[in-house]
Amino acid sequence: MKTIFKIKSVLFGILFFGFIAESAAQEVKDQSTRDERVQKFLKESQQKWQDLNVPYEDGQILHDLIVNNNYQSALEIGTSTGHSTVWIAWALSKTGGKLTTIEIDKERQQEAIQNLEAVGLSDFVDFRLGDAHQLVKELDGPFDFVFSDADKDWYVQYFKDVHPKLKKGGRFTAHNVLQNMSGIQEYMDFVKSHPDYETTLDRSSSSGIAISHKK
Repeated sequence: MKTIFKIKSVLFGILFFGFIAESAAQEVKDQSTRDERVQKFLKESQQKWQDLNVPYEDGQILHDLIVNNNYQSALEIGTSTGHSTVWIAWALSKTGGKLTTIEIDKERQQEAIQNLEAVGLSDFVDFRLGDAHQLVKELDGPFDFVFSDADKDWYVQYFKDVHPKLKKGGRFTAHNVLQNMSGIQEYMDFVKSHPDYETTLDRSSSSGIAISHKK
């Protein structure tokens, strides 16, 4: 009986680990297929993004920050029609994470949802429709990555609302900080002087991204 039990245990182990290996291989294949689809979509749409979306280069910066730091809980303030959302969700598909993204305009949000569905990334995104002034305060968190690209005059308040929910080692990123917009200088003065953060500026595009790393 003991011998039979051992044989059954060995067979079960072989089957179990074979199943795990097969599942892992399938995940790699699925990710590879997703990567090809997303890359094709982003390249073909590179010159089409308007309506308050980020440039291609800035999307790449956001993607790399998430992947390189293995971030898994992201917040986007200002979805627009989803260009930055695609980049962020794509990165999170690689780290096993999830994105919460907020948009106040229903038509823009619907277009963003369609774009994320088209590239197979909608499962990695929680779309929230409403005023970010209120919704950001209500979110539980915690987050390890935040991208702020909504009304610039509210950047400081968004930062204050997210600060307690941002993990140590996380990053709060803000868009358009090289542009002469109302609220930007106030925001930059605030984050640069904040004792809990080290802020750098990425000048890869004319828009500029401020990257604040929580110590």
